Amino acid sequence: MRFFTVAQLVMHLADARDRGRLRRELDDLLSADLLVLDELGYVPLDVEGARLLFQVMSAPEGTQSLIVTTSIEFSRWGTVFGDDKMAAAVVDRLVYTGRLVEFNGASYRMENALMPGKGEAE
Repeated sequence: MRFFTVAQLVMHLADARDRGRLRRELDDLLSADLLVLDELGYVPLDVEGARLLFQVMSAPEGTQSLIVTTSIEFSRWGTVFGDDKMAAAVVDRLVYTGRLVEFNGASYRMENALMPGKGEAE
């Protein structure tokens, strides 16, 4: 299993590209049984970063399990990738064989934050 925030992954791949090791890094990522990409859309991607992410997310189906976490609905992924067609291609690949799990309700972090006054007697 490999875990990255999307921002970490894009920086990692950009560094590998700059060192002439992109193919090796992509092969390594895609050889993992499970790849978890957290926080899609929290940090804006530039055009090159979106292309690097696309290479990972559009890998051939059936070779690896992929988990993507985000709070951004599919209709807004064009803003994440900076390109509606690229976003549509990624979404198409993900939903073709994937499962969408949607969580609603309060944020676990917010519910369990150590906030002044929380839990104190009134």
